[in-house]
Amino acid sequence: MAVYRGKYILQGLGTITPQMEHNLDVAYEICMSYKDGFPCEMCGRCCHQPNIMVRAEEVDRISAAAGIPLYNFITECLVPQPDGMFLMRRTKPCMFLGEDNRCTIWKDRPEICDEFPYAVSMFMSRVYLALTNPDADILELIDYMDDGWPCTGVIKSTIRDRIEERRGDIAPA
Repeated sequence: MAVYRGKYILQGLGTITPQMEHNLDVAYEICMSYKDGFPCEMCGRCCHQPNIMVRAEEVDRISAAAGIPLYNFITECLVPQPDGMFLMRRTKPCMFLGEDNRCTIWKDRPEICDEFPYAVSMFMSRVYLALTNPDADILELIDYMDDGWPCTGVIKSTIRDRIEERRGDIAPA
């Protein structure tokens, strides 16, 4: 199993070639450009996702921010995964979503929440495919994104141009 940037699991791959890593870097930069240029509007919609993952190194920090004793947080709120990560038990909505649709642990939220939907594996892999395959239609590839979300509306209206701008930066096959 290949891991990109120490956290993105690329299922089905044993290794990442230097060419692939370079092209993944370009895709990652495109995805992260949305995060920097279009900050979260805190609509709370992403807090209803079914699979909120927590990395092992985040557990102490999140537990403290939530005011839940570490043992209780691990045993009552998380499900250990074979890869050393944890799946949050209560999602749809996330247990940390407040009545006002605001995260109650915003400064200490899991990294996946901070990066959603911009740099999660699903979106980044679609950007990678569109970058490396000029015949791929990025809008078809990201059809899974909900058009009603403020962030995905911006993504869908600009992603083609961002991919075209960076297409010359990819490493040839």
